[in-house]
Amino acid sequence: MPQSQERKPKNGAKPPKKGQRPTSDALQPGADVRPAGNIDRAGNIDRAGNIDRAGDIDRGRSVNHDGHIDRAGNREDRRSGRVTYRPKAAAMLTVHARTEDERLLSPRHRPAFVDTDPWRSLRILSEFVEGFDALAGVGKAVTVFGSARVGEDDPYYAKARELGGLLAEAGFAVITGGGPGIMEAANRGCHDAGGLSIGCNIELPHEQAVNAYVDLGVEFRYFFARKTMFVKYADGFAIFPGGYGTLDELFESLTLIQTGKIRHFPVVLIGAEYWAGLLEWLRLEAIPHGNVEPADIDLMRCTDDMTEACAWLTAASSRRAQEAARADRAAERPPVLGARARPKAVRRGS
Repeated sequence: MPQSQERKPKNGAKPPKKGQRPTSDALQPGADVRPAGNIDRAGNIDRAGNIDRAGDIDRGRSVNHDGHIDRAGNREDRRSGRVTYRPKAAAMLTVHARTEDERLLSPRHRPAFVDTDPWRSLRILSEFVEGFDALAGVGKAVTVFGSARVGEDDPYYAKARELGGLLAEAGFAVITGGGPGIMEAANRGCHDAGGLSIGCNIELPHEQAVNAYVDLGVEFRYFFARKTMFVKYADGFAIFPGGYGTLDELFESLTLIQTGKIRHFPVVLIGAEYWAGLLEWLRLEAIPHGNVEPADIDLMRCTDDMTEACAWLTAASSRRAQEAARADRAAERPPVLGARARPKAVRRGS
């Protein structure tokens, strides 16, 4: 039987040599993109199978240039610096938690130290370093807390904005959580009055963006690192009506004062009607049970007058400045020369 002749490719290409793997027509230069999943001139597979010009997989869905599939595809790649986590890797490498605080506190079958705690400790350290570095030169400041759910038409929004302006005029920066509501109002008042408006934002399950009136913004993953900044660089707390977060900051500040960790730290409650029930409960329940001393209630002041609130909040800074001045003068004062000490008598025969 005669040996059949080799077929010559239709596109004019030379036949493969003996022992060489044939090359697909789709891979030849000048080949067109076919709906059957062929590769175009750039070496990319078409949409029916697939890879777009950016090299991203496209299985019937549009792919952007960052490697993310759109809403129809429901796939999101998570970026962390130069590293991108796809769903499978993220599921295998991390705990299913929405925030860093939740990952830290969530129980695990395997000790967390083995997997993530060493690296997490470095992230925590970095938050303190970045916060200290950013806020070290702030000077006099007051931290304002309150609900993020308050709108511009709320009376307390107007009061927070007024207080922010008064503090700025007194030479104080205003520190808030950087979010909307009362925080936005205080930042807005300070910003409009020409003061330094600071926002320490926190990573939450529902993303909270920094409001538009923040001049200096610092992002945090962990609440405890953020709280340290609120206390360390503030001369007082203004507590507007709010929820759990506001109550948390209120009682934490009172605990620090009660235990002597901070001195001359005024805590001013804004809204006599709002806070009346809490103060009454402390007097009727906590004090009779011996859990709180009557003097501890006096650590807080309550008012609806923003001028009065501003005076209370700024008084502590003046008192600390006076104490520092007295200490400096005492250090510069020369020591008092007393009577010359008599030499000790020497015993005879010793």
